[in-house]
Amino acid sequence: MAKTPKRPAGLPDKETLLRYLREHGESDKADVAREFGLKGSDRRALREMLRELETEGRLGKRGRKGFAEAGAYPPVGVADVVERDTDGELWVRLAKAGEDLKPARLAPDPAERKGAGAPGVGDRVLVRFERVGEDFEARLIKKLGQSAHKILGVVRKSRRETRVEPVDRRSKEFLLLDEGEARDIYDGDLVLAAVGTQHRRYGPKMGRVLEVVGREDEPRAFSLIAVHAHGVPVGASDQAEAEAQAAKHPTLEGREDLRHVPLITIDPADARDHDDAVYAEPDLDENNKGGWIVWVAIADVAAYVRVGSALDREARDKGNSTYFPDRVEPMLPHALSSNLCSLREGENRACLAVRMVFDKNGRKQSHRFIRGLMRSAAKLSYEQAQAAIDGDTDDQTGPLLVPILLPLWDAYKTMLKGREARSPLAIATTERKVEISPEGHVTGITRRESLEAHRLIEEMMIQANVSAAETLEKKRQPLIVRVHEPPSQEKLFNLGDFLSTISMAWSKGEPATTKRFNRLLDETRDGPHADIVNEVVLRTQMQAHYSTDNVGHFGLNLDRYAHFTSPIRRYADLTVHRGLIRALGLGDDGLTDQEVATLKDTAEHITTTERRSMAAERDATDRYVAAFLEERVGAEFEGKVTGVTRFGLFVRLRETGADGLVPVSSLGAEYFHHDDRAHALVGERSGKRWKLGADVVVRLVEATPITGGLVFEMLSDPAPADPTAARPRLGVRRRAGGKPERATGKSGKPGKPKNISRGKRR
Repeated sequence: MAKTPKRPAGLPDKETLLRYLREHGESDKADVAREFGLKGSDRRALREMLRELETEGRLGKRGRKGFAEAGAYPPVGVADVVERDTDGELWVRLAKAGEDLKPARLAPDPAERKGAGAPGVGDRVLVRFERVGEDFEARLIKKLGQSAHKILGVVRKSRRETRVEPVDRRSKEFLLLDEGEARDIYDGDLVLAAVGTQHRRYGPKMGRVLEVVGREDEPRAFSLIAVHAHGVPVGASDQAEAEAQAAKHPTLEGREDLRHVPLITIDPADARDHDDAVYAEPDLDENNKGGWIVWVAIADVAAYVRVGSALDREARDKGNSTYFPDRVEPMLPHALSSNLCSLREGENRACLAVRMVFDKNGRKQSHRFIRGLMRSAAKLSYEQAQAAIDGDTDDQTGPLLVPILLPLWDAYKTMLKGREARSPLAIATTERKVEISPEGHVTGITRRESLEAHRLIEEMMIQANVSAAETLEKKRQPLIVRVHEPPSQEKLFNLGDFLSTISMAWSKGEPATTKRFNRLLDETRDGPHADIVNEVVLRTQMQAHYSTDNVGHFGLNLDRYAHFTSPIRRYADLTVHRGLIRALGLGDDGLTDQEVATLKDTAEHITTTERRSMAAERDATDRYVAAFLEERVGAEFEGKVTGVTRFGLFVRLRETGADGLVPVSSLGAEYFHHDDRAHALVGERSGKRWKLGADVVVRLVEATPITGGLVFEMLSDPAPADPTAARPRLGVRRRAGGKPERATGKSGKPGKPKNISRGKRR
């Protein structure tokens, strides 16, 4: 066998290095140095060459140390599902991608088209990358959300066999258990299982039970499934609990006394932790007539969670708290999150506060950070505060109305002028709230009401976050910022294509600004397309994330933005607190040099944990919703088409906001072609179409609580054919990956179109 010729030793030129990367894919400096036999000064020269190639845009980073030719995907890689576009198509980003790699479309596979669903935003997947034209496309190999080697499933026992059926509705594989494995488990057990060491030649794989994690009929089963499926860390170690229990009540040592400031907390009625408090008063400065002083005080978590402690390690590992309909998995132990770090009414608490001054037009004139000791004057819910402002006070809010609540609202109205001048994105969002009984059963699903009280707190928190970012930038203190890039040109082209189907214009090449998006939303707000335009504009946006490189926040239309106001539930905020303590000389528990050196890794990590929690929360909510609707199988519902894909229509129910799939196989007696530009499924023969945004009536045919899946039957008729649209050519099919496939005769040559069985996909 011929040996591979040895590469000549010595520093390669740039083209040789790029050719090596093209052949070998992702590498690191050690790989290259070993390949070319580099030592000493040649290694230093290699580092300089790599920096130059990156500056020239010819090299892209892959993870912490790796790199590859810019724009190059590996043949197979681990990727994160980062977004769903206006057609409901999913897009993935390589887990170790640098800025040179844009997301790739995740092509549906045949199993998904048969109703097994698709990975969701926030999931991690193993994919194969293939070039399609000028772009790359990802093909699913395996979803890695719960584990590549473990299955979370439900035990199903029958006379013939015992099997473990996966709780992931996207998976069709199940494991069989032999008599020994099945002896001590029961039908309905939730178990973690793995493929066994013994294999059968044909049929399902044999499995072994690793752990019994609960019962499918337990009240907390759905959140338990989400925790295990997505790998959300649970609880705290004995050492972290001991550190939390040993925490002492704060004193005035090293702090400014703010107990004379009547700060109040305004939170959801069922909130257990209170990490922010607010107060406002008119500015008496003659040079700022009509201006306001706004205080925002935040729990001083950095005083209790010290660098290097078990509390800090586990908080960073979790990255954030995770909120399920029936429970919370807190970032910090309850001894801190619900006690010493919670700004309880009438109790002394350590805080990091910011005093902000606004002029009469809502523009922030100055701010100052204080490490203080505060005492909350009142704990109110959003509904309580809003009712008081609306004239319905109670025993608690009555005495607070004139001295505290009315000034807060007057200050907010002034701040609102500045917000309106800034014109952040005004996308309307609705949240589902799953009502759970004390026994753990779903009693109802409602939409969370958006109150002015919510918007008041939101705006005050935004301004506090801006103040933190400005201070740290001014002090040249490295920090983790919250960034949100403008939409890509590709997304804007897709938006323009969609708008043209409803007789609205978005000029090609028109720059994206928040004012332009808001004008579009205002133009459609009272029309029949309001909901879907709002949805499409939302999907056109990029996903916000954490970074050490500040590119601004497009959605909020801000140049500088950092998360400061929720250190109890977000690790990002804790790092910002430590940065402020270090930059302003407020104590010896600020950001350390070691933390500064790893801020980039921390930003990437907490972005991942945030998306992990979002995926887990979404899946748990879907399961609770499916449980609520299970008894209504067969009922009819009004809804709206919110996604159009090759494998069917996604429909959102008007009553509950629940999402489900109408499989393409159930839509009618012809093949439906997916029209990307029109965002529609178009009948190949009739030209009739199912369009994004269509109001429809569906029948619920399947609700599976253990997987969270909803399947609908379409009862409405499709829209008539568009006489101006080109009709799809007969005989042209699309495979799952979207590549054209012409019907062929027995010889394999192009022939007459084959008959299409009723509603079947080819």
